[in-house]
Amino acid sequence: MSIRQTSGRGRLFGSVLDTVGDTPVIRINRIAPDHVTVYVKAEAFNPAASVKDRLALNIIEAAERDGRLTPGQTVVEATSGNTGIGLAMVCAAKGYPLVVTMHDGFSVERRRLMRFLGAKVVLTRKEDKGIGMYQKAQELAEAHGWFLAHQFETPANADMHEHTTAQEILGDFDGQRLDYIVTGYGTGGTVTGIGRVMRAERPDTKIILSEPANAALVSSGTPTPRNAAGEATESHPAFQPHPIQGWTPDFIPLVLQETLDNGLYDEMIPVSGPDGIAWSQRLAAEEGILTGISGGASFAVAMQVAETAPAGAVILCMLPDTGERYLSTPLFDGVAEAMDSDELALSRSTPGYQYPG
Repeated sequence: MSIRQTSGRGRLFGSVLDTVGDTPVIRINRIAPDHVTVYVKAEAFNPAASVKDRLALNIIEAAERDGRLTPGQTVVEATSGNTGIGLAMVCAAKGYPLVVTMHDGFSVERRRLMRFLGAKVVLTRKEDKGIGMYQKAQELAEAHGWFLAHQFETPANADMHEHTTAQEILGDFDGQRLDYIVTGYGTGGTVTGIGRVMRAERPDTKIILSEPANAALVSSGTPTPRNAAGEATESHPAFQPHPIQGWTPDFIPLVLQETLDNGLYDEMIPVSGPDGIAWSQRLAAEEGILTGISGGASFAVAMQVAETAPAGAVILCMLPDTGERYLSTPLFDGVAEAMDSDELALSRSTPGYQYPG
């Protein structure tokens, strides 16, 4: 086998923002069943390491285009982390102050990353759930005249996935079989944008949606109360706290409602948090692919789909982010800082440079 070679991307980038999108589709080689082919779309290759970089960029640029966001105006948004990190990157590159509201149940590395990128992070109590941090962002926007990003309602969210994520999938699978696309939902932008395109361009591709088994809002059949602007006004009665950060807030977002109303998915398969954690760990240890609990949860569903898929089927699974922003979560439970007994034995198997322990 010859040495691998690279030749650059054939262009120079004018800004970090120009690197958003065009994330790779990667084959799973060791842990997928033999009778199917499984790929993942690794959104951690975005510059701030998650799929939310896409919507963050388009929310800001759409608001710039239509004059809702003026130079130097502060941006504010409620987030579980990834949208806030994406917005912090975009706002840093464009020169906008950013304030993020986030309840204190999400991983601490997320708030530290946002602050590192120049944002201010206003914490709310986890007992007030997503609706609490959401309404806090609304209060701050109204009180200070800030631009509220509205990730859960803005058309700019799904539009970006329609024009980038879905087009990349079409291009990468041009002339190739693609039977299933598997994704979860946070705002619903990914599934709505992909669904619009796939229904028109590849209607035979089945779109599989997932949500936490203990927070099955869509499966409950109970709608989310909204105001005239489409904003959720109450916490959903089917919501329970779950470990799949970035998925399923305690309301059904307006962006997702388009998918529900227009039949842009074929099947809903719930998944447990422990299953998401287990499959994320396997992707890392057996495929070298680092993704968070949300990616593990999507992959767990993809593996469930694979069990009954016909021979030769091709499955694409969305992996929303990287595993590194889950270091303080149960995903890394059992991963020690100190050497374990096997590592100590390896150290002592030769005489030099032994570490005390």
